[in-house]
Amino acid sequence: MTVTNRWMRLLAVATAVLVCGFVPAGTARAQESYTDIPELPDGIEGERIEALIAYINANDPELVAPFFEQHCTCEFFEMAPLEMHQEVLADFHSETGGVDFHSIREYDPVPPEDRTVVIVEDRKYGGWRGLVIHFTAADERLIAGLRFADARTPSNVDEPPLTENECMSELGEFLGLVCADDAFSGTVLVANERDILFTHVCGEASKRFGVPNDMDTRFNLGSMNKMFTATAIMQLVERGELSLDDPISGYVDETWLPREITDRVTIHHLLTHTSGLGSYFNEAYDRSSRKLFRAVDDYKPLVAGDTLAFEPGTEFRYSNTGMLLLGVVIESVTGGSYFDYISENVYGPAGMTRTGCYDMDLPVDNLAMGYEKDSESPWIYRNNLYEHVIRGGPAGGGFSTSPDMHRFAVALLSGTLVSQESLDLMWTTHSDGDYGYGFGVGGSAAGKVVGHGGGFYGINANLDIFVDSGYIAVVMSNYGRAARPVATKIQELLGRVADAP
Repeated sequence: MTVTNRWMRLLAVATAVLVCGFVPAGTARAQESYTDIPELPDGIEGERIEALIAYINANDPELVAPFFEQHCTCEFFEMAPLEMHQEVLADFHSETGGVDFHSIREYDPVPPEDRTVVIVEDRKYGGWRGLVIHFTAADERLIAGLRFADARTPSNVDEPPLTENECMSELGEFLGLVCADDAFSGTVLVANERDILFTHVCGEASKRFGVPNDMDTRFNLGSMNKMFTATAIMQLVERGELSLDDPISGYVDETWLPREITDRVTIHHLLTHTSGLGSYFNEAYDRSSRKLFRAVDDYKPLVAGDTLAFEPGTEFRYSNTGMLLLGVVIESVTGGSYFDYISENVYGPAGMTRTGCYDMDLPVDNLAMGYEKDSESPWIYRNNLYEHVIRGGPAGGGFSTSPDMHRFAVALLSGTLVSQESLDLMWTTHSDGDYGYGFGVGGSAAGKVVGHGGGFYGINANLDIFVDSGYIAVVMSNYGRAARPVATKIQELLGRVADAP
């Protein structure tokens, strides 16, 4: 099994049978309020939760099979090989240092999906995590699915308010800890609209040559490119060159997909991940040379044969193929290259001079290599050079800096890129996935937050735009999964500023 497939399988196990909401790290649905009950449920459900926490804290690969056999459904256990379950356990324990039970979280209104959310405090940095558990309805209440999630501060924890300066000071202390522990490598920027309040940098852009990161280092965006693609589509809508209700068959010909699919899928469906299409990161991609995929059209062999998992518009399913096809739409409407359009109409007006979809076989200056810890490597880490696409595109994989992503957020808020009417559409939830048009949409202690994260092997980055307060937070890392805990901490701290007198 290649590293890419291994990584995808790990993600599948980590999310279990649940659908992840692709919202900014640490957010909750804006319409939900919650109460934390500091007691375990009675009976077998409480016993299984206790066993789960003990299993996490033991961090013993020999206990994985016995735990699943005693407490989980066969389907959950058999969804991935034993070693994959072991790796998920090891990764979560490494991130948290173990966890302690705090509460059971109850929501108002009650979410439509049947779930139990267990709030735990991680021992490493004192952050809050959620163990989102699906139990079977039968009396034995077996664990049928499990997801590890970031969590907002419990309702029964009274955090003192902070001034803006105190908030930035606490953030600096937190980052000092995670950087010293080598749990984070990258850059962080926090601003109040145009005014930059805080920056932090640590780690190395290249471990091979010992080159340190700096604030101008270009980091991989992962899926954050989807925001640029959505912005470009809304620009074309504003110009009357396409409509959100247009079926994509007017722009995507049958060399991509048959009309029986494209006649049923609209621009709206692609923007909201409700098309029913899947992801081009598939077995064909895994068997192919990365150098084959540079232009948007190069991805046709990976999309060919894709089918609809459901009737478009009826469900949410995160789709890289859907966002790629929006790039096809942009090229069809403009008659030019997707990359040229984004450069001229998004990067340029926003002042993003160090952002682009670079060919990875060219010597781009100050570009960070991505890394994952690997116990089998004598150098502790393994880089992602042979896992990553050779050039990013409409669905992700480009590069940027924290200052450039701040400029992008400011350009959106100021109306430089699209109108307020378009922003309202982009930043409104259109599905159960807490997703707007190319942006995650959620709530936080600091109010409504929109943005997007990106992750892949050796890649993790996040942009949060706090619509109500005007704060902007950018976290970019060349370690896998390293940006998420930092983005969550920033949300927590800014929420305390929002409550300060």
